[in-house]
Amino acid sequence: MAVPKRKTSRSNTRSRRANWKAAPITLSTCPSCGAANQPHIACPSCGTYKGRHYATAERTEHQA
Repeated sequence: MAVPKRKTSRSNTRSRRANWKAAPITLSTCPSCGAANQPHIACPSCGTYKGRHYATAERTEHQA
């Protein structure tokens, strides 16, 4: 396994880690009910995805 010959400086370490950012969650609107949801996932409020209804995707009382 390769071992570094010198210690990595703070500026090099911090500049490398500066690119590790959390991306915001992408939201789109549901075409049937207009609620905000994530793309490629069934709508949690009405349970539709690509014009089909999925009853298991609807929120229940314990999911908040």
